[in-house]
Amino acid sequence: MTLRFSVLASGSTGNAFYIESDKERLLVDAGLSGKQMDHLFSEINIDPSTLTGILVTHEHSDHIKGLGIMARKYNLPIFANEKTWNAMERSIGKIGLDQKFYFNMEQVKTFQDLDVESFGVSHDAAEPMFYTFHHEGKKVALVTDLGYVSERIKKTVEDADAYIFEANHDVGMLRMGRYPWNVKRRILGDSGHVSNEDCGLALTDIISNRTKRIYLAHLSLDNNMKDLARMSVDSVLQERGITLDLHDTDPKAPTPLYEVV
Repeated sequence: MTLRFSVLASGSTGNAFYIESDKERLLVDAGLSGKQMDHLFSEINIDPSTLTGILVTHEHSDHIKGLGIMARKYNLPIFANEKTWNAMERSIGKIGLDQKFYFNMEQVKTFQDLDVESFGVSHDAAEPMFYTFHHEGKKVALVTDLGYVSERIKKTVEDADAYIFEANHDVGMLRMGRYPWNVKRRILGDSGHVSNEDCGLALTDIISNRTKRIYLAHLSLDNNMKDLARMSVDSVLQERGITLDLHDTDPKAPTPLYEVV
């Protein structure tokens, strides 16, 4: 029984996530150039020609920049909901009908031995959604690009073995930073991104004894730092008596393949 994953890239400049089971090899988002995507796969010794499909979360360019290129180069099926397809179709170039599939929000889709559950998030995109992955009783939850973590989302992602969870910004850095106020307001709003502290608070509600690993994801280059994110989230967890290793992600380098056991 195998369930392994790598956060290939995470941040405001590009996002991609890889997960494999015994029979499936799925890419979630391809937010970097085709050349960069190939390089990231080579770093974890995975041949992209062995991929079985690409799931899309939403149409922002830091999630779909290399999507069309990867799909055409490796003849891969793409799965996205209808509103996301409509929003991204012009950006990704020509995709054959035999590669275009719908994956609706709040649906469970079975990819051979891997069950994938989609759930909606609050973000300023057409119909953004993220995923939990289930294989042989193991669960991995991918949760980024959301303004707040609703009770419904917490119920969907709770009790996972591993989390890739957004810790986008430090509120103080963002408020004091160089962004214009309308951008700051967007990031801080209900359709923006989760802060370090809110990440920690959400995690305290959803992790359980089976949770072994947490990756802090989609960190802002301008309004956060890896050490600060780890320290901020850790202090919220510690206040509630929770001690867990927190792992970094990077906009340009993949995390080592991690096996969920």
